[in-house]
Amino acid sequence: MNVYGKYDQEALDIQYSPSSKVDDIKPFLTEYAVRSRRTREELAVRRGIPYGPEACETLDFFPADGPGAPLLVFVHGGYWQELSKDDSAFPAPGAVAAGAAFAALGYGLAPQYSLEQIVGQARRGLAWLVQHADELGVDRRRIHLAGHCAGAHLVLSALLDDWRPDGRHPADVFAGAVLVSGVYDLEPLRLTYVNKPLGLTEVTARRLSPLHHLPDRLPPLVVARGGAETDEFCRQHGDAVEALGRRSPGIRDLVVHHRNHFDITFDLTDPATALGASVLRPLRAGAPDSGPAGPAGPARTTT
Repeated sequence: MNVYGKYDQEALDIQYSPSSKVDDIKPFLTEYAVRSRRTREELAVRRGIPYGPEACETLDFFPADGPGAPLLVFVHGGYWQELSKDDSAFPAPGAVAAGAAFAALGYGLAPQYSLEQIVGQARRGLAWLVQHADELGVDRRRIHLAGHCAGAHLVLSALLDDWRPDGRHPADVFAGAVLVSGVYDLEPLRLTYVNKPLGLTEVTARRLSPLHHLPDRLPPLVVARGGAETDEFCRQHGDAVEALGRRSPGIRDLVVHHRNHFDITFDLTDPATALGASVLRPLRAGAPDSGPAGPAGPARTTT
């Protein structure tokens, strides 16, 4: 019996298991940790900066070489249940080399925290970075966001207009965002094994699905995925590009065919890659002159 679309329970569980497309997930997770540890050894870093009252509400900040720099904030994946900011420093060297500061945002994990709480924590951390931009030496007009998997969901949730970081519309606060291999509609995921620690209901899944609550306007976006993704992750990507493209100026739709769900993040700040170039280009550009232009429709890139 089908439980969602054309999928029975077993097939749907596989569709929302990105590891089904790789031989072994462990080498990728190990690489996250090894590269992140090396980054903390080689770059200046302020670790464990608190942004909220919970012990998990901390971030690691890698300063730029000079003041008034742009900032790239990375929100890690792990289906809101795994990984941490400690595994998320590896994009910092590329950002700092491009003249930007970098922040790895930590947040609480399910089942200790509900997804609604986790969304609130991510927003609280981003608001803290905006409010403390001057003392961190970054330009508050040039704060760019990036999220992978669950982190992409959290980043898009932070761009909705049901909250006001710094008292302003998120599209006026954040200069741009990169969404990588994300889940933006939680209804099918609610019906899979992934929901056991999340406990989403039909009501909460819809309320916490950013694709159902998009504002009229969004900052410039890059929406990326690997080529080796499941059909449902590809569909989520395509649906997001279609919906976001009507609201974001110059949205870029990027498919990196030789990457999978896990190793695409290694391209994030590598200037020799299509994703890295898309991320670093606005960081290297000057401060914005004015508000965003109107939506221009998606520019599609495959590599």
